[in-house]
Amino acid sequence: MAADAAASRLLNGGSLEGGTLEDVIRVRGARQHNLKNVDLTIPRNRLVVFTGVSGSGKSSLAFDTIFAEGQRRYVESLSAYARQFLGQVDKPDVDAIEGLSPAISIDQKSTSHNPRSTVGTVTEIQDYLRLLFGRAGEPHCPDCDRSIRPQSIDEMVDQILQLPEGTRYQLLAPLVRGKKGTHVKLLSGLVAEGFARVRINGEVRELADNIELDKNHVHNIEVVVDRLVAREGIQERLTDSLRTALKRGDGLALVEVVPKAGEALPEGIEQERLYSENFACPVHGAVMEELSPRLFSFNSPYGACTACHGIGFLRKFTFERVIPDPSLPVYAAVAPWAEKDNAYYFSLLYSVGEAYGFEIKTPWNQLLDEQRQVLLHGSQEPIAIQADSRYRKGQTYQRPFEGILPILERQLADANGESVRQKLEKYLELVPCASCHGLRLKPEALAVRVGPYRIHELTGTSVGESLRRIEKLMGVGESEGAEPLLSSRQIQIGDLVLREIRMRLKFLLDVGLDYL
Repeated sequence: MAADAAASRLLNGGSLEGGTLEDVIRVRGARQHNLKNVDLTIPRNRLVVFTGVSGSGKSSLAFDTIFAEGQRRYVESLSAYARQFLGQVDKPDVDAIEGLSPAISIDQKSTSHNPRSTVGTVTEIQDYLRLLFGRAGEPHCPDCDRSIRPQSIDEMVDQILQLPEGTRYQLLAPLVRGKKGTHVKLLSGLVAEGFARVRINGEVRELADNIELDKNHVHNIEVVVDRLVAREGIQERLTDSLRTALKRGDGLALVEVVPKAGEALPEGIEQERLYSENFACPVHGAVMEELSPRLFSFNSPYGACTACHGIGFLRKFTFERVIPDPSLPVYAAVAPWAEKDNAYYFSLLYSVGEAYGFEIKTPWNQLLDEQRQVLLHGSQEPIAIQADSRYRKGQTYQRPFEGILPILERQLADANGESVRQKLEKYLELVPCASCHGLRLKPEALAVRVGPYRIHELTGTSVGESLRRIEKLMGVGESEGAEPLLSSRQIQIGDLVLREIRMRLKFLLDVGLDYL
């Protein structure tokens, strides 16, 4: 084809001068704005890129000359009636342009730098994932990853009644979990309520005994509500006792199987099982609100990480910024304090050195790791700190050393003047949030699963991998014929949402954006 031949001549270092008006655009004597009598021949029906430094005339040639002339000619070809609605277009400063067609121009738009904008939010995939997890998700404990869900008393009773006939068990209500103290008031209160036994740190004891607990030790205390044997006809008694246990245990109840001496546990039976009527982990007590799409939005206070407010990053003082040259002595290595003569902070460093066995003339990189950690993050134990400033000379007092980084954080938070804030901000660096590890959401939201996946395991991978995981959930695509990873209930709830997510991911893949 003629256009292909013209383009080939250009790419091979040849000329387009021999091209016809059908396959080239010729510009002669372009002087618009800063153009200096430019002559140019361009292949038609091809992608042509103008490159150059700022101010070299790229826009003047492409927009203000070629596009302006093409638009002007098109407008002039219209009737006088139509031209009155399109306005007057001035002729650009150019001798001639040949082979030009009517032209369009697309405005350049700056990209969004909003830290809350992601591929997921722009394509609305994030919104559909929020809906999926909010309606079909299964909550898990953020601490132990146990599946948690509210249970009715009837459901609990049905499960307990599945124990083999003759199984001995006791029903307990958890009262104290991992707390120090003698708990005298609690124990005496249980006696007044008519309870006879408690289990303390795994040992059942009679409340009638004089129970004395070490106030310095951590204790777990459960009150024994009832002791039963699995057999027919106990459903009513079990229900009443379970209701009492749940009330006394703030929604938690514990069933402990107690085999006879010398007997083993029945096969497949757990010795202990916790039940919860709350949306909470029965072990750690982590309470969750009822699942809803807002819990999975990092733009909502209900779902955003409380530390970084859903950004995923925090501006923090870091070792690399605060101690830029570790070869310097301690008194000079702390950059924010070395900029000016500050006797107070030098005296703090001197006091820490006295307490931990180093001199402030010692190079930072020759300190022991423990000494560096104390300097950066503070001491647990009080040390003798000698204050030395223009206001207080030679005063000594005992207190833990706050630490260089915490001191700088406090100074930034308390800074009143803009100049002080600007000086401190030089030492800030954007780091992943330590609470959510850059995932933006609360721990409760990150622990919810749909099938085997948590929400960040679908949003934090490439488009191609996310599509594969969605198809695994649905049992389609590459997973065609395999069992879906979702329950029938979850498929019924999330089918339309999953289809929408899959369609959008496939579109991104088809247009070559699988690397996102």
